[in-house]
Amino acid sequence: MTAVPANPRAQRTYRALVDAGLELLAERPIDALAIDEIVGRAGVAKGSFFNHFADKAAFGQAVGAEIRAELEARIGAANAGVSDPFARLAGGMRTGLAYAFDEPRKTAIMLRNVGQSTLRDNPLNQGILADINAAVATGRLRGEAAQSGTRFWLGLCQVLIANALERRIDRTEGARRLEEMLVLALTGLGLSAKDAAGYASASAELLRRGG
Repeated sequence: MTAVPANPRAQRTYRALVDAGLELLAERPIDALAIDEIVGRAGVAKGSFFNHFADKAAFGQAVGAEIRAELEARIGAANAGVSDPFARLAGGMRTGLAYAFDEPRKTAIMLRNVGQSTLRDNPLNQGILADINAAVATGRLRGEAAQSGTRFWLGLCQVLIANALERRIDRTEGARRLEEMLVLALTGLGLSAKDAAGYASASAELLRRGG
C-alpha cells in the first residue's frame, strides 16, 4: 500500500491525485484511463504522478486501499464494544454489505482495485485476522481456520458484496443473502450449524433495520 507523504505540499498533490482517481475510477477501470487524464483531472504536473506511484496499477491499488481503509473504520465502529469474535466476524460482513448499499460507486472501485488485499500481513486485514485468531482460540473451529480462515472469509465477503452490486438488490434481499452466506461461512470455518444460524439471523436482522 502506498504511504501517504509527510510533506504538506506532497500531501496536497497526493490528495488531488487520489480524489481524481475516486472520480475517474467510478466511471472506468484503471486500464481504460491514461495518466494524462488522471493528472489533468487532479490539476497537477505529470511528473508529480510518478513521485507518488510507480505506475497506474499502483495508483489504482492506492485508491482502492483508501476506500478499504474507510470501510475498515466503519467496521471498527460497528464492532465497538463487541467482544465475541463470531459476532465481530458477522458484523464485519454485514457492515461491508451495508457499505455497498450506501457507497456503491466507491465499493465498485474497491473491488476492481483490491491488489494484494487477501494477504495475511496486509495492514488492512489485521482486524479480521485478529478476529479469526480469537475465534480459533475458542476451540470451536476446525484447525485449517488458523492458516486459511482469513483468506476464506475475505473471499466470501468480496463475493457477497460484488453480487449485491451486480444484481442491484435491496436491503431486504441483501439481508436474506447475508444470512445464507454467514451460515455457509461460519460452518465452513467449523462452527456448529446451530450457532452459525444464530449469529447469521441476528446480523441479518440488524441489516434489515438499517445497521
